[in-house]
Amino acid sequence: MKAFVLRSYGSPDVLEMQDVAKPVPAGDEVLVRVRASSVNPWDWHGLRGQPYAARLIAAELGLRRPKLSVLGCDMAGQVEATGPEACDFRPGDDVFALLLHGGGFGEYVCVPEGLLAPKPSNLSYEQAAAVPMAAITALLAVRERGRVQPGQKVLVNGASGGVGTFAVQLARAFGAAVAGVCGPRNVGLVRSIGADEVIDYASEDFTRQGKRYDLLLDIAGSRGPLACRRAMTPRGTFAIIGGPAGRWLQPAGHAFSALAMGPLVSQRIVMVNAVGCKPKQNLVTLAGLIEEGKITPVIDRCYPFTEIAEAVRHSEAGHARGKVVVTV
Repeated sequence: MKAFVLRSYGSPDVLEMQDVAKPVPAGDEVLVRVRASSVNPWDWHGLRGQPYAARLIAAELGLRRPKLSVLGCDMAGQVEATGPEACDFRPGDDVFALLLHGGGFGEYVCVPEGLLAPKPSNLSYEQAAAVPMAAITALLAVRERGRVQPGQKVLVNGASGGVGTFAVQLARAFGAAVAGVCGPRNVGLVRSIGADEVIDYASEDFTRQGKRYDLLLDIAGSRGPLACRRAMTPRGTFAIIGGPAGRWLQPAGHAFSALAMGPLVSQRIVMVNAVGCKPKQNLVTLAGLIEEGKITPVIDRCYPFTEIAEAVRHSEAGHARGKVVVTV
């Protein structure tokens, strides 16, 4: 089988398409023929091994060289074979998954059943591959960590990216009024996915408008926590999802500085991280919302498998509207 293999940290150019052994499912694993994958910050942080501080604590990063040889945490495809203890899926089933140990940048991958869910029936493989990491992160931010309630006001800072486009739709699906912050070229997109208000960061500062939100989802990390507090109710929640990338500490430094402030203020300050969640349960929830027409993935571009390096490069540039997808 073909896979893009990572032997050393570096730019997208270090990804090499190679022939590797086709995996064999063991235990409760399921062998899936990958039909599509998508690119996430998880992938390009793993590609570059940055921030450097993360190499000391992140399980998927090695200190000097990567532990994961095949990146790609999102996948949609078709079951080809099952291990002797697998009982939930059969060959031919369409599935999608959040791969906590990578593998989506290959033609086949073995996946434990606990990471798989049936693909939403109304999505193509490419659309389904855009869902797992970004949508689970948004779901955790809005429902689990953000504890959104009907009638509340939610602000999404970074509303036009992969996580942001799902967060806007999920907050609306759970009955909240949503304001989305984005750049001028994405105002129409954010409004089209259900935002009640769209704030163009090029002409407006959401922290100085005098409006207060019950939940502020910080994906862009463009404003510090002290400034963001001005846009929150006294008992509101500040959910940290992302931040500016850096070689040494960022975006972790942005999150840690906000968390350190938590005990000193009246608002809740929480961090959102999809790694370590229960993927199957969340994917089933998301599939239901997708099939009900309450949320849908937004795809910026779709690249062929041979152009994975370009797909990663485009995602890393930070200007994608929604998700960057790869057809395998």
